[in-house]
Amino acid sequence: MAADITPPGAATVVHDEPYEIAAFLRTRPASALPGIGPKTARTLSRYGITSVGDIADTQLSTLQRILGTTPARLASELAQGVDERAIVPGAAPRNMSAGHRFDRDELDSDRHHRAVLALVQELGGRLRTSGEIAQALTLTVTYADRTQTTRTHSLAEPTAHSPALAALARELLTGLGLQRARVRALTIRAERLRPAEHAVRQLTIDHADDKALLIEAVQDRARRRYGKDVIKPARLAPRPGVGTNR
Repeated sequence: MAADITPPGAATVVHDEPYEIAAFLRTRPASALPGIGPKTARTLSRYGITSVGDIADTQLSTLQRILGTTPARLASELAQGVDERAIVPGAAPRNMSAGHRFDRDELDSDRHHRAVLALVQELGGRLRTSGEIAQALTLTVTYADRTQTTRTHSLAEPTAHSPALAALARELLTGLGLQRARVRALTIRAERLRPAEHAVRQLTIDHADDKALLIEAVQDRARRRYGKDVIKPARLAPRPGVGTNR
């Protein structure tokens, strides 16, 4: 957290004393705490919990009703300066990527979107299999002249949920405005991976999201047993009367 607020070339020192640690932590916004994303921070703010100090002062039972049992316990401990996770010096954030190269330089924007959706489906499945979540996505477009454009955007909440990854990937692709571009290849990279058990998932009274997660788990099991192409989004199904890209 200290590194996040420190400009390049400078240093922020928090001495290893309870008062110093509390003084640093308590004044930080709730969203600065690891595991508290923008959506979760907005949920907490509706209950008047806007700072790390507020989280530390809130009874665990109250936090559990808002965030769920495990996320609430982790947030409460971190807000009080307690973190039992091992520190690995020099460990670089992991990433995971998937790429698609067209058979020819592709002008069709619908094919661009279909390729990106397929890549996100692949990445989502790999993330869930490895028990990891992504904090950001990077889209790299390679053109006919071999030049490239790269865009990166953080996810609202770290996730391995394919619909959330697909929504951000579509946003990145649409933002590039490739209507007249000859695209040779597309690459999607899931950035800053971390273990899924460290995720804080916002609770909701809408059961549609829970249902989508359950369906996704069933689809993952089917793909592992029968192959990755046994189930796919309708948009990736072959279109009647449309030939392959050769």
